[in-house]
Amino acid sequence: MKWVTREHVKVDRVACPWLIRKFVDPQAQFLFVPPEQVLEVARREGAIPYDVTGAELGHHQGKCSFEAIVTKYKIDDPAVRLLAQIVHGADVAQDLYRRPEAPGLKAIAEGFRQLGLADDHEILAREFVVYDALHAYCRQVASAG
Repeated sequence: MKWVTREHVKVDRVACPWLIRKFVDPQAQFLFVPPEQVLEVARREGAIPYDVTGAELGHHQGKCSFEAIVTKYKIDDPAVRLLAQIVHGADVAQDLYRRPEAPGLKAIAEGFRQLGLADDHEILAREFVVYDALHAYCRQVASAG
């Protein structure tokens, strides 16, 4: 399946593809386009839009797109629920959870944007390991708590 979002990925637009590939659609293909083109590209390509105004899998009721995907696809994994709180805090100005890891994730995401990588796909390729590590950390925290 194809998925489409805004170009110039940062926190939520890296976390969502990671989540989608790990828990929803291992063969997912991601398209990154200017914000005003997301819904048109979604219609034309038969892609699922995310993290854009007007998309079901976007920011709603104070929650981020990562949280919307967790809810829609009923991802019932304690580590993913904890990771969702961290992603939320790194992505949303109104931090509902106050996870201490969130500012660090935000800094890492900004750092990846500053590396001058070729495009959004290269950022995903390099940054997925960060989310793998963060998920492993969340598994450990969730199992201890």
